[in-house]
Amino acid sequence: MEKEVLWRDMPSMENNFAFFEKIYALWLREFKVFLREKSRLVASTFTPLLWLFVVGIGFGSVATLPAMSSIGYQKFIFPGIVCMSIIFTSIFFGSYIIWDRKFDFLKSVMVAPVNRATIFVGKALGGMTSSLIQAAILLAIGVVIGIAYSPVGIIETIVIVLLLSFILTSLGLIMGSYMQSLEGFQMIVSFVVFPLFFLSGALFPLEKLPQWLMVLTSIDPATYGVDAMRITMLGIGRNSFALDMVALLGFAISFGAIGAYSFARMKAV
Repeated sequence: MEKEVLWRDMPSMENNFAFFEKIYALWLREFKVFLREKSRLVASTFTPLLWLFVVGIGFGSVATLPAMSSIGYQKFIFPGIVCMSIIFTSIFFGSYIIWDRKFDFLKSVMVAPVNRATIFVGKALGGMTSSLIQAAILLAIGVVIGIAYSPVGIIETIVIVLLLSFILTSLGLIMGSYMQSLEGFQMIVSFVVFPLFFLSGALFPLEKLPQWLMVLTSIDPATYGVDAMRITMLGIGRNSFALDMVALLGFAISFGAIGAYSFARMKAV
């Protein structure tokens, strides 16, 4: 009797293994593309460093806000700069959908016996890995400016990076799934990434903003990522850490569902 039960369970176990194997294949392809584009890694790391050291030191010489009095402006914006790197890297990852469509790679993937949601998850994981590598470089640089990490804080920061990068990679993939032109994608993205960054509170506290602007910051997923990172790195934050994590998880589930739906409707050409 036990043998019969085990035998019945075998197909489901094989299906689960095949599911993860397909996701791994898609993730590995995206990861190898990332490794081959070293110039992209250098460029996407240089811009946050420019903001951190030039803007951080420049504005830090005149910034006198109470929230920064004990830690300094440069440390205050550091979590926001890490999130800035995630925002730009993750959303622009959606352009790879358009490139794949142009070179017919997307067509070969979509005609394969693979669920569209699986394709979405595999590509999203590839974007998350790219963001995690770039965030790790910036986190190492944080030691230079005096950021003190605790073991628990590092784990919490990694979880925040993964959640935020999944949300924003999903957003980029959603936009890329509906667009045919790389130029059009870049124009649309420019109207998305800068509001996400500037409304997140990366460069200034959010406490004294006008009410209408507070509404916009509350629907920005990067706001909760920046706030959660400030709590883990600096011990200061506008919300509780639990609230930030619940909000990020909610955004991740929502954008994941929309992304799977968008890929189900996506055309290969």
